[in-house]
Amino acid sequence: MLWLGCLLCRYQTPVGSFPGFLASAGLTEEQKEFQKVALDFATKEMAPHMAEWDEKEIFPVETMRKAAQLGFGGIYVRPDVGGSGLSRLDTSVIFEALSTGCTSTTAYMSIHNMCAWMIDSFGNEEQRHKFCPSLCSMEKFASYCLTEPGSGSDAASLLTSAKRKGDTYILNGSKAFISGGGDTDVYVVMCRTGGPGPKGISCMVLEKGTPGLSFGKKEKKVGWNSQPTRAVIFEDCVVPVENRLGAEGQGFNIAMKGLNGGRINIASCSLGAAHASVLLAQEHLTVRKQFGEPLANNQYLQFRLAEMATRLVAARLMVRNAARALQEGREDAAVLCSMAKLFATDECFAICNQALQMHGGYGYLKDYAVQQFVRDIRVHQILEGTNEVMRMIVARNLLQV
Repeated sequence: MLWLGCLLCRYQTPVGSFPGFLASAGLTEEQKEFQKVALDFATKEMAPHMAEWDEKEIFPVETMRKAAQLGFGGIYVRPDVGGSGLSRLDTSVIFEALSTGCTSTTAYMSIHNMCAWMIDSFGNEEQRHKFCPSLCSMEKFASYCLTEPGSGSDAASLLTSAKRKGDTYILNGSKAFISGGGDTDVYVVMCRTGGPGPKGISCMVLEKGTPGLSFGKKEKKVGWNSQPTRAVIFEDCVVPVENRLGAEGQGFNIAMKGLNGGRINIASCSLGAAHASVLLAQEHLTVRKQFGEPLANNQYLQFRLAEMATRLVAARLMVRNAARALQEGREDAAVLCSMAKLFATDECFAICNQALQMHGGYGYLKDYAVQQFVRDIRVHQILEGTNEVMRMIVARNLLQV
């Protein structure tokens, strides 16, 4: 097993070991290659800096641009605008592997990829060729703007308005908790062009520097510290009509289709954090001694480790099944994405938390990587639709209400 760091610094991230039964089962040889490339990148370019990025709140732009050179800036964007043209399952495998090196940074990359895909999928040819190449190369970075101070889970009640004025829209309102806000270049914004409810929502693409576009203070967060989070504010912000994605009233549908993939992506990031945490726990149980013998000899801890690995594999299977369904355009794809997001983010947080518990007091020290995985994936149960909303989606599908 390859370990990054040393016993002196103690901040160890075990990303060099990806046992086949845990991560590669059922993958094609090509997908295993994608996984290896992503894992090598996580090992060499992300894991050594994970703690520093967290502590100093560094947005690692140059590292992400290196990832983009491997095709990770537009993984499921079409190749004619610079994307890699890979499948949703390929994408899940890549994000899981990258997340073992830094979950926070990978989670931002997943949001960036979602934005690039939305422009690629719903934009016209001019929009696709204008925005996607620089996003896929990560010369420019993107943010997704849906949540507002007064509309989180109830996204259809958003209030940011876009009033048509000739060949422009005038935007007024604000968005909350926007990943990358203020540091990114392109903003995919959901706003109200019509009446109440989802049918009154449209989607606009704004560029940083647009008059009337500003940002709130940088939020202080529990985790996800390698990506900035700010409010995005629109004050008589003038946006050309040509920057609207799709037709008026299509925005909510665009947002939800984006989030189906986003839920798979964020669940995949949780898998990577949980996998790394299982390996950290495995190593700690082997080297730590109490009562004259290694903790690994304690049957209770053996059973807990076995349960962690089992739950990780179960979560991975659910995520990959949903990714296949989304790629195939199956009718049940949306509910499977919700199930996978709910199950994987809940289970993976529990796995990371149990790994911290196995470390005892050491797990609560920032010298040990396990605590950062716990902090970074806690928010995965909240964003891309809270897990309570995931339960609502699944229940409505079952009861047809």
